[in-house]
Amino acid sequence: MNSWNGKPYHSLDFHLKEMFGRKVYKLALDGGMTCPNRDGSVGRGGCIFCSQGGSGDFAAKKRLSLREQADLAKKLVEKKAGPDALYIAYFQSYTNTYAPLPYLEALFTEAVSLPEVCALSIGTRPDCLPDETVALLSRLNQEKPVWVELGLQTIHESTARFIRRGYGLPVFEDAFRRLRAAGLTVIVHVILGLPGETREDMLETIRYLAGLKIDGIKLQLLHVLKGTDLDRLYRQSAFQVLELSQYLELVGDCLKLLPPETVIHRLTGDGPRSLLTAPLWSGNKRLVLNSMARYLKENKIYQGQEY
Repeated sequence: MNSWNGKPYHSLDFHLKEMFGRKVYKLALDGGMTCPNRDGSVGRGGCIFCSQGGSGDFAAKKRLSLREQADLAKKLVEKKAGPDALYIAYFQSYTNTYAPLPYLEALFTEAVSLPEVCALSIGTRPDCLPDETVALLSRLNQEKPVWVELGLQTIHESTARFIRRGYGLPVFEDAFRRLRAAGLTVIVHVILGLPGETREDMLETIRYLAGLKIDGIKLQLLHVLKGTDLDRLYRQSAFQVLELSQYLELVGDCLKLLPPETVIHRLTGDGPRSLLTAPLWSGNKRLVLNSMARYLKENKIYQGQEY
């Protein structure tokens, strides 16, 4: 059985301590971009689960400079981080490669130049990664590690159409291949509990990603957030959300299928409580994480068990 500093999975915390020799914190930054699934290039309104914040409800606001955003984000963790902490510059809100190349070059070059920043993480869509952008990220990767986070959510095309993802699986496969060829770290986002998907559908997505040997994964519980199209469907009783017991079992099954070297960046995720419609249990992050640890231990589950 593998053990990553006492945990039965290859956690991000373990990975960062191996890379940098200490705990590393994230600075959630806003690059001031939108999304082709909102501005009409691909669609309007975004994916059905996406809030107005574009998955970046905790990020600092773009009206501030990057330096000011970083300082503000650091204040949120300064008591536990200490004066000599290292940070990841994390661009999460909307699609963070959806801008002209000169803008991206200035933004990301400034981010990696911040002395306390040890790595750059960029959340984006696979249909917003032209070759010149990949080349830019590859150059920056020579200075500090660059991670690219792709919002796949599911491999199933019927679900992708339902959630209005706006691109097909071959687009993801092409972007993944080019990013890997450029030497970049690729982290993939998956949502568990999407309407219409069975347990086997979700595990099929995990098996597919395990076969690609992705560098990292974020397992995200489906949250229903107020004001979204998903919220309207939920209030019409169009689907049900997962119970905590169901989610624990599902995450355990996912971990067993993933290669031991795949870094687990997230096991659930959490949205702002003020926006959360369902499932309400997910708003208690401590409960979820403690329940997860207990479930994995009691059932002797560890990452790569069935890989």
